[in-house]
Amino acid sequence: MLRMSLILLVLQRCTAYENIALQKPAWQQHQYIPGDDRFDASNAVDGLKTDFGPGGGQCSQSDNHKQTATWRVDLEGIRSFRRITIYYRTDNAAWGPQNQYSGRFVGFSLYVSNTSDISHGHLCVPDTNYTRDTIPAVLNVTCPVHGQYVIYYNERLQGKIYPPGYSGEAFNELCEVEVYGCPVPGYYGPDCSIPCPNTCRYCHIETGVCQGCKPGYQGHQCELSCSHQYYGELCKETCGNCSDGVACNNVNGTCTNGCDVGVYGDKCKMPCPSSRHGKNCSRTCTNCDTCDRFTGHCTPPCYSGWKGTHCTEKCDGLKYGTGCNKDCGACLDYTQCHHINGTCFDGCDSGYEGELCKTYCSRGIFGKNCDQICSENCHEDPTICNGTTGECKGGCRPGWEGLQCNMECSMKTFGENCSQPCGNCKDLEKCHHVNGTCIEGCDRGFRGLLCNEVCDFGYFGANCEEECSVFCQKSRDCHHVTGYCSTGCKTGWRGNNCFEVDNPLQQTNAEGNWETKFYGVLGAFCATLVLIGVYVVYNIMKRNRTKLDKSQKYRSSNTTKSTKETESRMDDVEKINSGYQELGGLSPSSTYDSIH
Repeated sequence: MLRMSLILLVLQRCTAYENIALQKPAWQQHQYIPGDDRFDASNAVDGLKTDFGPGGGQCSQSDNHKQTATWRVDLEGIRSFRRITIYYRTDNAAWGPQNQYSGRFVGFSLYVSNTSDISHGHLCVPDTNYTRDTIPAVLNVTCPVHGQYVIYYNERLQGKIYPPGYSGEAFNELCEVEVYGCPVPGYYGPDCSIPCPNTCRYCHIETGVCQGCKPGYQGHQCELSCSHQYYGELCKETCGNCSDGVACNNVNGTCTNGCDVGVYGDKCKMPCPSSRHGKNCSRTCTNCDTCDRFTGHCTPPCYSGWKGTHCTEKCDGLKYGTGCNKDCGACLDYTQCHHINGTCFDGCDSGYEGELCKTYCSRGIFGKNCDQICSENCHEDPTICNGTTGECKGGCRPGWEGLQCNMECSMKTFGENCSQPCGNCKDLEKCHHVNGTCIEGCDRGFRGLLCNEVCDFGYFGANCEEECSVFCQKSRDCHHVTGYCSTGCKTGWRGNNCFEVDNPLQQTNAEGNWETKFYGVLGAFCATLVLIGVYVVYNIMKRNRTKLDKSQKYRSSNTTKSTKETESRMDDVEKINSGYQELGGLSPSSTYDSIH
């Protein structure tokens, strides 16, 4: 009874796995009659096993006269399995050495691989032991491994000697291939219900021993993470440049703290674009198109207006533009212009205009920003002056001085180059700066347009309107300013101007000239009488005029009479005045002068 239970347990374990090759894609190297579905590779995984003949449509069949024959099934994913069962073509006849197909079956190899290349696969059956007498028509191969492809391969190569009973050509005449294992990866056990260890991708389908680690793990039981700077499948992938040298994720290679300088991407393996640099390539090249992805040093040239290895320094030294090779214009106070376009922030210095302050002032203007007009007092051409200083290039017009000819001649000068001295203007006032004329007239003793001529003989004082005294020793010979007699007074007169009558009792000379004394006293007496008479007549006329004005409105009939009386009195005054004038109009040729 115990023996029977053990047999049943073994059978249960052997039959609990699924045929994971059923209806999966299949392929063969050389199909017999290509396009004929009766011989297609997929017939070997259709699950039909009732007809193992050549025309039954349940077997794959390769072409004749071939040296190699390959057939494979794709399990559509890596799977763990325990055994493989192969049903070979028998033509529905008894199997054995007498069956012609047993010689085609021997010498085959069976591979399990993760790729379609047998060189990368695991060899489950190297057929070196079977002969035509021993090979079964239904072959069970135990191969507890994992893989995606089960590959049947047979060959009959020229020049190679094969054992007796081997067919002369290579065939793959498979009526059914069954692969028994777990349909879901990562499980093992008789019913594929036990999960493999957490870090295992595949484990032994019976024991659970790891047969392949999940990405990021290594070791006999996949208990170890990948070594530093490695990750992924079989820990063969190299980490990128994670920030600060931190190791990447051992499974997928991502950098949890970002990338170090010069790289970006989730695995930090992608070099920065030419226009970026720094950690995670997060920084844009500064003022240049391309730069070193690690250091940020610009690949020349810098953008206009910048210099330095990082192109972060503005042009200076009165330079601007690309490569800082352009000279600034004449900015105000010769300060630095805009480092990119060369414009002057505060305008131009004297003599220049325009945005770049490189244009000389136009004709007729000067100064800062050329905002001043050349003086109209420039000598040759009022529109020509130095653009910087405003200096008149041809000198000044008469009456003006200074670099810009904007100042009138200083005190006491006028005319060309202010080189001519002013005359004697009234109260020492300044003369006209251009023509030298005295605006308020001449000072005492001078006359003429420029007041630089002394009074004519016999005249003195303001505007030379005063006459010198006839009683000067030499008649009317006086100083042109003061009127003082130059050589003294005639006898009987004294004072600076000789207008004072001398004492009548005083002897005028040592010899006692009585005749001269007599005439002098007589002249003074007569002059006094005349003055008194004029004064009296003036007062009489004034009183009469007053009375006339008061009574005129009431006595209009007497108007004619009053007017005649007034005219008569005025004639009397004129007669008196004429007598005075005749007395005062003595000339050097008068009788008085002839006496002396």
